[in-house]
Amino acid sequence: QVQLLESGGGLVQAGGYLKLSCTASGRTFSDYIMAWFRQAPGKERELVTAINWSGRSAYYADSAKGRFTISRDNARNELYLEMNSLVPEDTAVYYCAAATYGTNYYPPFASSDFGSWGQGTQVTVSS
Repeated sequence: QVQLLESGGGLVQAGGYLKLSCTASGRTFSDYIMAWFRQAPGKERELVTAINWSGRSAYYADSAKGRFTISRDNARNELYLEMNSLVPEDTAVYYCAAATYGTNYYPPFASSDFGSWGQGTQVTVSS
């Protein structure tokens, strides 16, 4: 089992920047593929970005490519999401997730590939 806690959400103007953090505890952090999902009101939860065990390979949804950067610090058991050039369509609750142990790194992933979830942090982008 791994427990996840997000932080760093808030209100930002369009064109702005936010950095989200996720702290993991309970199991060996480097054993898990990690990801950020988001869910806007009335919409399905969607994958934003994922990162492999070492942090040397990452996947980005089209909506995030070129604007968002995922990274991890295994020594600190932390996952990060840097978001640049934010637009109102980025407004959502953002969730940190850890894949089920043993999941292959083969993007794109589905939410069903992830067995541990944080409580989410709200990101609101104003126009």
